[in-house]
Formats: sequence, C-alpha cells, structure tokens
Amino acid sequence: MLRVRCLRGGSRGAEAAHLIGVSRAVTGWVQKAFQSSSSAAAAQPKCAVEEEHITEPIHQESPVCSYNEWDPLEEVIVGRAENAHVPPFTVEVKANTYEKYWPFYEKFGGQLFPADHLKKAVAEIEEMCNILHHEGVIVRRPEPIDWSQEYKTPDFTSTGLYAAMPRDILLVVGNEIIEAPMAWRARFFEYRAYRPLIKEYFRKGAKWTTAPKPTMADELYDQDYPIRTVEDRHKLAAQGKFVTTEHEPCFDAADFIRAGRDLFVQRSQVTNYMGIEWMRRHLAPDYKIHIISFKDPNPMHIDATFNIIGPGLVLSNPDRPCRQIDMFKKAGWTVVKPPMPLMPDDHPLWMSSKWLSMNVLMLDEKRVMVEANETTIQKMFESLGIMPIKVNIRHANSLGGGFHCWTTDVRRRGTLQSYFD
Repeated sequence: MLRVRCLRGGSRGAEAAHLIGVSRAVTGWVQKAFQSSSSAAAAQPKCAVEEEHITEPIHQESPVCSYNEWDPLEEVIVGRAENAHVPPFTVEVKANTYEKYWPFYEKFGGQLFPADHLKKAVAEIEEMCNILHHEGVIVRRPEPIDWSQEYKTPDFTSTGLYAAMPRDILLVVGNEIIEAPMAWRARFFEYRAYRPLIKEYFRKGAKWTTAPKPTMADELYDQDYPIRTVEDRHKLAAQGKFVTTEHEPCFDAADFIRAGRDLFVQRSQVTNYMGIEWMRRHLAPDYKIHIISFKDPNPMHIDATFNIIGPGLVLSNPDRPCRQIDMFKKAGWTVVKPPMPLMPDDHPLWMSSKWLSMNVLMLDEKRVMVEANETTIQKMFESLGIMPIKVNIRHANSLGGGFHCWTTDVRRRGTLQSYFD
C-alpha cells in the first residue's frame, strides 16, 4: 500500500496530516495529481507519496489571514482593468444599473469599454499598486483574460466582464478564502482569473472553499422585474423584492463586511437569502452572520453604504440609512455619516454611484486610502485621527468600484476578536 500525505496549515486550527490508502495501480495518478509545473509549488511542496513511513505533520502558518477591515494590511489582491468588457444587457444587469446608462449597455454590450477611458483606468490602478508598495503592502494581481470570448452553458450564453473587483468574488475569513458564486451571467467564469493565486495560497496552507455555483438558469431571475423609475426601485426594495429569486443560492462577496466574529450582510439584487443561509451554516459556530438592510433603491454590495473602518467605528451612508442602526449604537459603536461626494455630475459611472467616495481601504486603524479629489471626506478622516493616503482613481471608479472594491485583503496582522455584543 501507498499512502499520500497532504499537509495543510491555518491560523485558526492545528495542522493535520490526512492519510489516504491507495493501491499501487494508481501510483502514477497520485504522483501526477500532486505534481505542479509552477516554480512556486515546486519550491514549497505540500504533498508527498511515500512508502509506509509517515512522519509528523509540518507546522506552518497560513499565507491567508484576515478577520476584519482595519488590522494592519500586509498583502492584498488588486484587480485589473485590462480588457474589461461591457456586459450584455440582461435582466440582472438592468436591475443593477441606472436608467441613464441603459442605452450604453444596449449599444455596447459584449464590446470593450471605451478604450481611452480604459487606458486611464489601467494607469490609475498601476499607480495605486505603486503607492501600496510604498506603504509596505505586498500586491498581487489576477491573470489577464480575454473577456470577449462567448461561452455557453446548458442554461445561457454570455460574454465576460472583467477581473477588476476582487472584493466581489473573494471573501477572506480567517485563514480561509471563499469564492463567491456570483449572480451575473457575465461573471460566471470570473473566478478563472484568480485561480492561480488561490492555488498558490492553498499549497502554502490556506483553506479554500468554493460556494455552490448557481446554474444561473432563467428561474434565478424575475424576468418581469418591474423597473421603470427610481421610485419603483424604492418600493420594490422596501417590499423585499429583488431581481434574483430564491431558486438557488447566489451571492457576491462584497455584500458581506467583516468585524471579527461578526459579519454583516444585506439581501441585495445579487445576494439572496439562500446564499446568506449557506454562508451562515458554513461559518457557524465560529462566526455570526447578521442581516441588515438600508433605504436603498438599488442594493448591490454593502461597502459604499455601510463601511466598517475600525473597531466599533462605521461609515453609514446618509442617503441610504441603515434600518438597524440602533443595534450598533446600543453596542457602543460610533456611527459616522460621511460628507456628500464631490464627483462631477458628468463623470461616467456605468455601474455605481458617487458614493464610491466612502468605498475606502483601511491600511490600518490610522491610515486610509482615499480618492485624491474627495477633499471633504479627507478632512473627515483627519478629524477622526486617520491619515488619508490620497490616490486618484476617478476613471477606475467608472468600472464600478472604489478602493475597497478594487481589492481583497489577503493578510492583515491581527487576531480573531469579538467587537459586537
């Protein structure tokens, strides 16, 4: 008999060696299964085939560890604007975009975003990466992918979008990377851009979980979702009606925000209750999931509405008040209302609102990455004793995200604590 030893590490539990008995007939398969062509994997092998003798597991730290949004940032994934394509104008895209941009989607769906705008966005994100390096943060990037390729499943046909917003698809909880299932058909294969990185982290000891992938069949969407005006959206959202149904679990990672043992989530156009329940069961009993809601006509991703920036310190969008805000005040949290954004009305925002001004990235409790043109929120942070790191990503904003969206923190230096009682 041969035995395969697979080692894994993690910050929350003891490492373990798993023994799998296999016959000599599958020796070649076993050796191939754990052989990697990448130099990183070759330099740090995690699996070995050996005869009978099994040694003690090697203790190792996970390269992935983050419990909240503000501990000192050590490593981060920053998205790519390269080759970003306008998504086809499907029902779920229509429900998540503003009416003024619908003609844009109808005309350019499946094509590149405007080339000049995209070029400027790419340059801005490169500069953002340079500044992160300067601040002592390790920066990793997803793979460039051709998003123009049409793909077909048994349920739908689509082209892709981009790998610009890792926060949407990857959620780090402790030493675990969770791949979100997503809800837009144009984002069905977005995970492929991040797989080389995730496999590297996994080989080095991180936990890796992929949530159940939805079929994204027609039944997942309300094909007759009645959107005509902003008032319609307010009414539907207040009634708990969204374009996604409860046909199967779906969620975007960006609808969750972390505060140690407590995670807060909203039911949105891309995150349904089945998806939230899957996360609740998956993370229990170590973590609690709290559902909160907002007066928001177009809920999609929580971090430009409710952004936790420190222990017991949260930015709460004054245009989208949180219906459960009293429970945070009772827990002793400080709720800060950020100033109105300064973005000009004529600046294109194809997938988001001006409130990306509060979509900031905390480098630690005393440093924040913030838009260079948003001077009023910079002053707000200074009044809180937080130093703004000013970066201009106005053109990158147009693709649907601020600093928090454009990143996923892989590792922050901190421990698991409870901040919400």
